[in-house]
Amino acid sequence: MNSTSNQNRAKMKNITLFILAGIFLTGCYGGSQGELTGVEGRPGHFQEDPYGMNYIHYGSFTMGPGDQDVPYLHTNRPRTVTVGSYYIDREEISNNKYRQFVFWVRDSIAHVVLGEAGIGEHIFEVDEYGEDIDPPTINWEEPIDWREPEIAEELEDMYLPEHERFYRRKEIDTRKLMFEYYWVDQKSAASKGGRDLDLSYTNILGHNNAITGHTDRSQFVIKEIINVYPDTLCWVSDFVYAFNEPMTEMYFWHPAFDEYPVVGVTWQQTRAFNVWRSRLIDDYLSSSGDAFVNRFRLPTEAEWEFAARGGLEFSPYPWGGPYIRNKQGCPLANFKVQRGDYVDDDGFFTVPVYSYNPNDYGLFNMSGNVAEWTSTAYDESSYEFMHDMNPSYTYDAMQDDPPALKRKVIRGGSWKDIEYYLQVGTRTFEYQDTAKSYIGFRSVMSYLGRGKADDNRY
Repeated sequence: MNSTSNQNRAKMKNITLFILAGIFLTGCYGGSQGELTGVEGRPGHFQEDPYGMNYIHYGSFTMGPGDQDVPYLHTNRPRTVTVGSYYIDREEISNNKYRQFVFWVRDSIAHVVLGEAGIGEHIFEVDEYGEDIDPPTINWEEPIDWREPEIAEELEDMYLPEHERFYRRKEIDTRKLMFEYYWVDQKSAASKGGRDLDLSYTNILGHNNAITGHTDRSQFVIKEIINVYPDTLCWVSDFVYAFNEPMTEMYFWHPAFDEYPVVGVTWQQTRAFNVWRSRLIDDYLSSSGDAFVNRFRLPTEAEWEFAARGGLEFSPYPWGGPYIRNKQGCPLANFKVQRGDYVDDDGFFTVPVYSYNPNDYGLFNMSGNVAEWTSTAYDESSYEFMHDMNPSYTYDAMQDDPPALKRKVIRGGSWKDIEYYLQVGTRTFEYQDTAKSYIGFRSVMSYLGRGKADDNRY
């Protein structure tokens, strides 16, 4: 026994010495010695979950209706598809979150006006090399005291003119809340000779100015200017013979509706919001020396449905199915019950974004409350030709395109819809330049890598 024990100890000692020798030799490695080692000194990356978002792991599922196609539209034939990992907002974008975007645009305009007037240091007019910056960089540390006489005088043009004021109230002219943003037409670049250009997101942002090839990449960078204020009149225009004037007057700006979903936003406004939201986090990461993350965007139709199902295959609703009520007879979402009972679900119109129980992925109101914009263009036959890996069909319609090309898929049904439209496999559309009182949105962000399960830090 003693001899065997001594032999085991000797073996363990040799193994330990071998490991220590390996560590010592590795620690003394002095860099590449003619070997392929990759670029050294690259920073590590750990992606934190964006605030208010849940992680959805990549997977395959049967996309399309799990029940009868009631209207026999034949626009969503069931098929197996696969989507990559991504983050998605737990809740629909609320009035208060969208208001942060509106206020940012308002304050940006004010900063530029004051900077051009030479009041304070509201904008940085030159960069570190003394070159002009266009558009100017805003100095957000410079406060705006809207009541200070000199500032108020310079910002007078931002308010409604005297003859348009109601009871002489001084209010911001929302028609002037214009947001300038850019997006990259990567599909055109791929098909029209732009393949020799670096059109990566960080490059487009200007953090890598090396351009190769002979094509001017600026032709693929699309500039748009859009008004960001929601269409508050949608409550009146959507329902002609109905009294919804109080909603028009109060819904977006009153604190009572802060946690209700924003409505009256067009598909184009949601894209502008996501560009702003991406730049907001990019600016923070850049200031702290961290690497950028993927941009915020609208979900594809497949991503939306995968998240809405919550892992329940073939289920018609996010909570399971086939019933729309629980055991106590209470509706499980905000929708129009039967032939027109809007209050049986304790809703009437929209409800706060955290209402009802979330699905198994922790997502609220994937059915009901407001229907949600997706990035997918609507085509009746798109299920037949979309790829089965990250399926998506996009078309960037211009203003002069015919209406049929401006259709975007909306999902989930709303407070004014019957239960058929609440099914996770039901698809319908709305036009990208229209704003409705029953359509909102939530954002997604693609995960950097395959998924969390592949990261050994989890």
